[in-house]
Formats: sequence, structure tokens, C-alpha cells
Amino acid sequence: MDKKSELLKVAEEIKQCKKCSLYKTATNPVPGAGNPDAEIFFIGEAPGYYEDQSGIPFVGRAGKLLDSALLEIGLKRSDIFIGNILKHRPPNNRDPEPNEIKACSPFLYRQLMIIKPKIVVTLGRFAMNFFLPSAFISKTHGKSQHISWFGMDIVLFPMYHPAAALRNGKVLEDFRKDFSRLPEVIKGLDREKKEAPPKQETLF
Repeated sequence: MDKKSELLKVAEEIKQCKKCSLYKTATNPVPGAGNPDAEIFFIGEAPGYYEDQSGIPFVGRAGKLLDSALLEIGLKRSDIFIGNILKHRPPNNRDPEPNEIKACSPFLYRQLMIIKPKIVVTLGRFAMNFFLPSAFISKTHGKSQHISWFGMDIVLFPMYHPAAALRNGKVLEDFRKDFSRLPEVIKGLDREKKEAPPKQETLF
């Protein structure tokens, strides 16, 4: 499968999507961007003003904080894939509504199935609740856990949204601490790969 081509198909469908009313007030769809072969997929909530203007996720103040945090642990945008639960900006940056999440979910499902990341970093409670519906971010942030999701084994790493970190000093402190733990999550995944027993060949 040509992952880049498949992701472009999804992006084109998002561009044409009218399953909810958000397309009426948005300037541009924001499908997601990054490395089709990424092992780490960052998922946020929804595009904001600057994302809506550019069609690129996380380019405002929250995006700058995210970029700087990535650089601090030796990663850059080209190493990861990043997207949002919603692909169009909600008016006035309000919270996503259930019907909007339901309408947009199939696009995110497909992006995940195409990329097949090993680690999913959720940014904010809406992204976390996409995988863990009953979890509270105040209790779950910074704690990695293995989940099985539609046949994929994923390490889920919930974090606060960088926009929330910019509004609250304590959340910013937690955001930076959690980000500093991410390299250990990546190393743990690498160790598991090395220690995994070789697959047995099946004879028919």
C-alpha cells in the first residue's frame, strides 16, 4: 500500500465532506500532516484560527509550543504524523460536539489504519476519550498504556493539550514533564522489538 497516496485520498474526501455543518463556517479543512511512515501519531482536538487559515495542524501558539517540545526530545514534524479529531474548525474554537466527532471519526480511523503507528500521543481530553471514553485526563496524563485497537497494538500516551498548557502554568509544567517521558516510551517500544521472539513460520 502506498501510504502517501492513501492519505491524500482521505484528505480529498475530507475536503468534500458535508456530514456536519462545520464546513459551512470553516475556511479550509485540516486533514493532518506529517510522515506517512511515522511510528508516532499525535492527535489533537480540532483546528484553531491559524490552522483554519493555513489548512495545516498546529501552526498557532499551541503548535509552536509543540514544536519546541518535540525539538527538546530530538524529534521534528517530519518524524511524526499529526492530526485532530475534527477536520474543520468549530466556530469560535468551541468544544467539539458529539455529532461532529461521530461524523469525523471515520477519517481518523482510516488515517490510523493507513499509518499503523506504534505510539499514539493524544493531546487533550477529547482525543484521549476517543480511545478511553471514561478516562479523566487529570488522572491519565503522562501514563503510557498498551491497548488493542481494531487489531493494532498501540502504546497510548495521553497528554494535556498545548493550548491548555499555555493558559495554565501548572498544566504547562505537567505538559513539559509528560513530554520529557516520551523518549522513555519510545525506548521501551524499541526494547520490546528487540526482545520479541522471532515469528514462527507456518507450514501448510
